[in-house]
Amino acid sequence: METKICVVGLGYVGLPLACLLSKEYKTFGFDVNTQKLEDLKNGVDITGEIKNLSECQIEYSDNPEIIQQANFIIVAVPTPIDDTKKPDLSLVKSATEIVGKNLTKGTIVVYESTVYPGCTEEVCLPILEAESSMQLGTDFKIGYSPERVNPGDKNHTIDKVIKVVAGSDNEALEKISEVYGKITKIHQASSIKVAEASKVIENVQRDLNIALMNELALIFDKLDIDTKEVIEAAGTKWNFNKYYPGLVGGHCIGIDPYYLTYKAEQVGYDSKVILAGRGVNESMITFVSDKLKSNKKILIMGLSFKENVPDVRNSKAVDLISKLKDTGHEVKGHDPLLNGMVLKLKNLILHLVKEDFLPEWPPEEKFDSIIMFSPHDVFKDSKYNLESLKSICTAEPVLFDLKGFYNKEEAEGVGFKYLTL
Repeated sequence: METKICVVGLGYVGLPLACLLSKEYKTFGFDVNTQKLEDLKNGVDITGEIKNLSECQIEYSDNPEIIQQANFIIVAVPTPIDDTKKPDLSLVKSATEIVGKNLTKGTIVVYESTVYPGCTEEVCLPILEAESSMQLGTDFKIGYSPERVNPGDKNHTIDKVIKVVAGSDNEALEKISEVYGKITKIHQASSIKVAEASKVIENVQRDLNIALMNELALIFDKLDIDTKEVIEAAGTKWNFNKYYPGLVGGHCIGIDPYYLTYKAEQVGYDSKVILAGRGVNESMITFVSDKLKSNKKILIMGLSFKENVPDVRNSKAVDLISKLKDTGHEVKGHDPLLNGMVLKLKNLILHLVKEDFLPEWPPEEKFDSIIMFSPHDVFKDSKYNLESLKSICTAEPVLFDLKGFYNKEEAEGVGFKYLTL
């Protein structure tokens, strides 16, 4: 039987995956966002991740019946957290309901969404069975292959990384391995739970390493020591792993740990180290804000959750703007990657309303301090050099260069008080 694939959810994870698979298999793409589908049909990917979209042979649709044409379905929808920092499975549940209603016999359903260990079998499987009136093993099979997509990273694309795969039985595992093996290297996990757990701890580990660096930055700030100089010195030892302090946002590192601690709580374990790390990382917003108490007018450069990515969802720039405004600061934002896209991003954030966004450079107003938040490559352009920044500032301004994008000595040379984490 010919393998026909349908990817459900065409975001940062689903779209690159669908593009690669379309070179090997008949591929369909389902998404409920009609505007996104129109863009994709016109060869436009607003995330900027796919440069040759027109070369990808994908049949796009917002009609769920298209799922019926596939016998290998991949669910790649977001799994955020709610306001209480508990897993928000609403999107994966609704996607599963849609898949279940359109499931045909003999199909394999693979989940890529990050979840806690056990979620695929305990939450998604019952929905599939209820909506399809079919049974696992007899009528269909399931699997899990956690996404490993790093937006903006062109060196670790799906075809260049190892994909973990797992199936509900050996037959499912072999078929899933065959499909993913066409586009990248694979690692077979012994169970779906193992694969789910492997994904979530990838980001738990990174979150904790950054938390350690953030705590060190807080200590070294009080000791008047440059954190990055300390890390560079320590990094000369063969077994020292370099991590750097920062504001942890995005769709993974600041969210996935809560999925594991939620499940741990369900089975009677009170997570300590993981939540302590989360607490340190969340506190860095206050640390940055407190450093700028006397600087009332602030410009934040780069508003996305990381450099070279035009996405403000889950960006700590949002939280920083909110914190600064709550403490009486006037805040403006500039991000050339968002020019022309502000109105398209309907969930841009309440605190970053249109009048706070400065699309043109240089701005006419003057600022007491500048925060370099997401150091996009575009900021290497000469029009964003230190002299240009200084020209839009009041006397004795602060440059809070969170990731050390500019040279400290050069910044101080043009008249900035230079701060970094």
